[in-house]
Amino acid sequence: MLKESIIKDVITKGLKMGADFVELFLEDKTSTRLTMVDGKIDTAFSSKNFGAGVRVFSEDQQVYAYTNEVTEKSLCEVVQRLIEALECKPRSFDSLDLRREKINNAHFTLKLPFDVSRSEKVEIMRTAHHGAKEYSELISQVVVNFWDYDQNILIANSEGLVVEDRRIRTRLMVSAVASKDSEQETGFYGPGAAMGIEFFYQNEPYEIGKEAARIADRMVKAEYAPAGRMPVVISNGFGGVIFHEACGHALEATSVAKGASVFAGKIGQRVASEKVSAVDDGTIPNAWGSANIDDEGNRTRRNVLIENGILKSYLVDKFHAKILGVEANGCGRRQSYKFAPTSRMSNTFILPGEYLPEEIISATDYGLYAKKMGGGSVHPATGEFNFAVAEGYIIEKGRIVKPVRGATLIGKGSEVLEKIDMVGNDLARGQGMCGSISGSIPADVGQPTIRVSELTVGGRNK
Repeated sequence: MLKESIIKDVITKGLKMGADFVELFLEDKTSTRLTMVDGKIDTAFSSKNFGAGVRVFSEDQQVYAYTNEVTEKSLCEVVQRLIEALECKPRSFDSLDLRREKINNAHFTLKLPFDVSRSEKVEIMRTAHHGAKEYSELISQVVVNFWDYDQNILIANSEGLVVEDRRIRTRLMVSAVASKDSEQETGFYGPGAAMGIEFFYQNEPYEIGKEAARIADRMVKAEYAPAGRMPVVISNGFGGVIFHEACGHALEATSVAKGASVFAGKIGQRVASEKVSAVDDGTIPNAWGSANIDDEGNRTRRNVLIENGILKSYLVDKFHAKILGVEANGCGRRQSYKFAPTSRMSNTFILPGEYLPEEIISATDYGLYAKKMGGGSVHPATGEFNFAVAEGYIIEKGRIVKPVRGATLIGKGSEVLEKIDMVGNDLARGQGMCGSISGSIPADVGQPTIRVSELTVGGRNK
C-alpha cells in the first residue's frame, strides 16, 4: 500500500523532530450499503475510503491528523504540523529498522462481497422482506438494510513494526412494524459476521425477516408492562448489550486512565457476583467484532476481564498503556483512517454458568423476562443506564405467562453485576455497532441467560 522507503522517511522525520513515537495507519476500503423499503430499493450506494492517519506521542500527550493525499510530501507535512503542535525539541536519530510481520488469517472468506452482483444482494434483501411481510397480516412496513465492506489496512510505527490486514464483513438488518388499531410496535433483527456472502448459507434471509416480524407481531398484541422493583431474567445473545454498555465501556482504558470509571484502581478486587466471569475476545473466527490484529498492529487476544467476580484486567490501547504503566492488549480500534485509535471492545460477553434457561425461569416466582433488548443510554462515568426491552414477558410462579411491552430496565452496571444470582449454560452473541471517540465499529455482545435478583423496571402501574 506504501513503499517501505516512504514509511521509513516519514517516521524518521518525526523522530528527528523530537517525537517519542510515530505511527502511520493506511486504509483502502470499499463498501456497499442498500436500503429496501416495503420491497423496493430506496437507497443504494457504493463508497471507497482511501487515506492515511498519522499519530505522534510526546511524553503524556498524543496528537493525530489524517489526509487522503498519500504521498511522502503530504505525510511529512502532516508529521511536521503534529510535532509543531506538541512543541517537541529536535534530537539526533541514526536509522530506523523496519520489520514486516506476517500474520495468520483466522477469518477466511469464501465468497467476496465484490464478487457478487448488486442484483444478487437485492434478491437476498427481497427474501428477507418476504420473510417479514408473510409472517403476519399485522406487519404494515418492512425496512431491510444490507451492508458489506472490504477493508485493507497497513500499520507502521517507530518501533519498527510494519503489518497489513484485510477485514471483510457482511450484515443484514430487518426492521418490521406491526400495526393494530392505533398501536404500532417495531421488531428488529440484524445478524452479521466477519464473512463474505457465504454468511447467508448459515443465516437464511427469510428467517432473519421472520424473526423481526415475530417480535413486532407479539409486542403489538401485548399489554403494557408493570413498573417496580423485581427480579429480571435477561435472555442470552443481545441481552449482553447491558454488560457491554454499562460495564464494558467502564473497563476501557480510555475512561480508566482519566479516573472516569467506576472500575478504576480495582484490579484484583471483587466487582461482581462470584457467578460472573466475562471476557473480550477479538480472536473468535469470523465473529463480527474479530480481526487478526487491532488498529495499532497488535495481535488480538482473549482478555479475561472478570473472573468469578474478581476484576482481572482492563482493555488497553498503546497510548493509555503508557499512561497506566501496563501492556497494551490488542484492543486499539478505530472506525477509519479519520480517527485515532483508542481502547475498544471487540466480542465481549459473560461466560456460561451451570443452569438451564428453563431452570432459571422455574426458580423465579415473579418477575420480568427480557427476551430481546433494545436501545438505551448509559452515563459512562457512573454506569447508570436505561434500556428498552424490545420483547418482554411476565413470569409468575416459575412460568412465562404473558407478553408485555413498553418495559425499560433502569439501574447501575456495577450494581447489576453484584446482583446476578443465576447464570445459564446457553451462551450466544448478537451483533451491533459501538460508538465512542474513535468512531463507530462492529462489536459482538453476548451472554447466557442470567437472572438479576432485583432491578427497577419502568412500565405502567395499574
